[in-house]
Amino acid sequence: QVQLVESGGGLVQPGGSLRLSCAASGSIVRIHTMGWYRQAPGKERELVAAITSGGHTNYLDSVKGRFTISRDNAKNTVYLQMNSLKPEDTAVYYCNADIEAYGSRWSRADYWGQGTQVTVSS
Repeated sequence: QVQLVESGGGLVQPGGSLRLSCAASGSIVRIHTMGWYRQAPGKERELVAAITSGGHTNYLDSVKGRFTISRDNAKNTVYLQMNSLKPEDTAVYYCNADIEAYGSRWSRADYWGQGTQVTVSS
């Protein structure tokens, strides 16, 4: 019914930049909060940034001033612009969205993307 497809990960040197994208598709009625999480090896998944349907944002303290989350509601897409990347930003990044959908019936659920690897290394 609903899918989240991510793109934009890769290998970058410290101080570099990457832009992640996540597009939602399917029988979508409304998308509420969208966000990006990350999980590094041996660590728990953590919220990196989130944005409400009204554009209110919040960030993990360690990425404030370096990362910017934004969304294009017409395209059902959320972005994460990551600047001044550090080795400790290395992780698999996951897109998440709170979505109302209507297939055979109305539903509201959290959906996850497949994850995209971000590696920051020289």
